[in-house]
Amino acid sequence: MRVLVALAAVGLLSVACGGQSTTVTTHPVAHDPSPTGIRLAGGGTLTKPAPKALAVTYDTKLAPLGASAEVVAESGAVLATSTVTVGGLLPNRTYGAHLHIAPCGIKPDDSGPHYQHVHSHASATNEVWLDFTTDAQGAATATAKQQWAFAPDRVPHSLVIHAKPTVRAGADAGTAGPRVACVTLTES
Repeated sequence: MRVLVALAAVGLLSVACGGQSTTVTTHPVAHDPSPTGIRLAGGGTLTKPAPKALAVTYDTKLAPLGASAEVVAESGAVLATSTVTVGGLLPNRTYGAHLHIAPCGIKPDDSGPHYQHVHSHASATNEVWLDFTTDAQGAATATAKQQWAFAPDRVPHSLVIHAKPTVRAGADAGTAGPRVACVTLTES
């Protein structure tokens, strides 16, 4: 606020002294005072499920062994940004992808349900949906930005790649078919 008052004063003083006037326009900007308050990351080459494996494939036809997935999810005081980058998946195919509450495990369901901000409903504003469509080489990147932060005592622990794009509305909102791969997230 002091800066705006000072700029206005300089502008008025300039006009009063016969100089040129400069108009300063301010726009409200969403600002997160601590953009790196929570940083989760994970990824690597997709392998067969095994105890403590960090990047696994459950369906080698849709997520081949040797494909890769890297995930970063960051949250400050009021905003969260999550990004997934994949390579070596099937070319020109759309996959659903969501943050989940538990780490990857031997079975696809071990990662639990979707991470939800307020635990009330499945939607792109209450969950983190990172659907992507791969290019001709099977690579893609997707980013989701939320207008809320991860709760420090309740963070997502994995990203699950699903066989189908996420259903966006209706009774099936949030569903995206079978779980084909998973990446465990850890604080970094």
